[in-house]
Amino acid sequence: MTPANQIRQLSSRGLERAEPVEIWKARKFIHEHADEELSLTEVGKAVNISANHLSEKFKEVAGINFVDYVARIRVGKACDLLRNSNLRISEIAFAVGFQSLSQFNRVFKKLTRKSPTQFRTAHNKRANSH
Repeated sequence: MTPANQIRQLSSRGLERAEPVEIWKARKFIHEHADEELSLTEVGKAVNISANHLSEKFKEVAGINFVDYVARIRVGKACDLLRNSNLRISEIAFAVGFQSLSQFNRVFKKLTRKSPTQFRTAHNKRANSH
């Protein structure tokens, strides 16, 4: 399984299984608003629980913390755009919700083990060889 598929699988895991309703709502809100600036406080308000409670409960249920979860959602969306669009990497970074290109590059490489350019190049080679 490719790192991008692992990210996608991890980021969508649990949306179908039984979990506390506030966490399900929080994940749904994150998926719908991942391209915007997101904070624990904002998501907590959207699902009517405190940021502290959301943080603790989210980590307990999802197995990863809020910030890492949001990053995985955004990188998953970026992978799709890198594969299926000709947008510049900077455009993709901002389109999926990162606040800076350097932050995007750092997080993308951490999660996929490739830079966005390497990811796109590898995918284009595979696509062109089929």
